[in-house]
Amino acid sequence: MGINSEAILNHKFLEMAKLLNVYLNHFPKHEKYALANNIRNTAYCMYDLITECQKRYFKKTSLTELDIVHEKLRMQIYLANELGYFGFKDGKESQQANSVKRFIALTKLIDELGRMIGAWINKLKNMANFK
Repeated sequence: MGINSEAILNHKFLEMAKLLNVYLNHFPKHEKYALANNIRNTAYCMYDLITECQKRYFKKTSLTELDIVHEKLRMQIYLANELGYFGFKDGKESQQANSVKRFIALTKLIDELGRMIGAWINKLKNMANFK
């Protein structure tokens, strides 16, 4: 992955993290320190792994971990949507239409990150020395 691609990945992650934190702040009060905190920690772990992958010479293990953490984040967001937590505003239930819009906005960004990670993995696999 080139320097420009890494900058794009970092920018896309930050865009997703900002939106994610706004939505997590609206989760119901009983979930603020459970699922919301777990999602936030998974996202931060993902950012740590992005940085690690950019700096490591041998990337195979780190990229595999990054791919796994990305999938964990995707599934946690899906769980939060299924539980109806994106339909809350300031800890109180609000309109369902906002719930769908929030979920779609987040999943688009998360899916785009996944495609970028997958492209990074495929690029390294196609190189003679996958490190």
